[in-house]
Amino acid sequence: MDPDPVVWRGSWIRPGKSAWWGDAASAAVATDPRYGAQMLYAQLPASTTTRTVVVSSTVTTRDRNVDFAAPQPSSLSAEEWRLYTAPTAFIPTDGIVKTTADKITAGATSELEKAQRIYTWVVVNTYRNPKTRGCGLGNISFLLETGDFGGKCADLNGLVVGLARAAGLPARDLYGIRVAPSAFGYKSLGANSATITKAQHCRAEIFVREYGWIPADAADVRKVMLEEPPGNLAPNDPKVIDARDTLFGAWEGNYMAYNDAHDVALPGSSGDPVPFLMYPQAEVGGARRDSLDAASFTYEIGVTHVSNT
Repeated sequence: MDPDPVVWRGSWIRPGKSAWWGDAASAAVATDPRYGAQMLYAQLPASTTTRTVVVSSTVTTRDRNVDFAAPQPSSLSAEEWRLYTAPTAFIPTDGIVKTTADKITAGATSELEKAQRIYTWVVVNTYRNPKTRGCGLGNISFLLETGDFGGKCADLNGLVVGLARAAGLPARDLYGIRVAPSAFGYKSLGANSATITKAQHCRAEIFVREYGWIPADAADVRKVMLEEPPGNLAPNDPKVIDARDTLFGAWEGNYMAYNDAHDVALPGSSGDPVPFLMYPQAEVGGARRDSLDAASFTYEIGVTHVSNT
């Protein structure tokens, strides 16, 4: 299974056509019934020693920025509101998540203030753990219950989403991959070669009725703190302050979002659903391969820049 980009936001991302070729005996596009995530589901004959499938997708992206000086009221349907405030297997909205969200937002007088407080709390209280595999699992109850707020983007931005939902604000993770260097000036926030096999990243958004969907990428602020030279930057470092102020309300177009799905059941699999669909998935003889170990899986992801128009 390979995720296809389906996130369409006319102002900043528009997926184009996807195609595949290779040794598959059969292949079809499968769709998650709840979130609409799509994936190429290919079956390969066991008799062949070389089994290769190539998937090609095109997408148009651009930077986005919310102008907080110019409110643009927005709304969600009742169905969307329920979907983006609902708990998931790893992102509950009750218990310690609800208690923490209530403490963070106590006394806030607007949805925007609630969103800003949650984003800031995650930036201040978490840390990026370089030993976390992949992007983490996003098991936010575990983080809060242990008091160890370390992880990577699925964990830290999962906290943003879970705390926002527990506070009554619709929120979502976008699961995708970096496809170009960062124009902000941060090497750590971009894909710096044509091979992007390990460039996966999830971004968070919080919905505020006064402005619509607001980017809130707390995980990348922590990535800047850990990785930008000379490393382990202090919270008051100008690079960190700039990243913190920018990444609430804006993000770069050097990113392709696949979907915003959680708890995805893989077609043809009797295994557990995956918490999110951001990596290729494969099963051989009923045993699921390690999607985070691209070398033994094996898979490679590459990117080609087409044009600036």
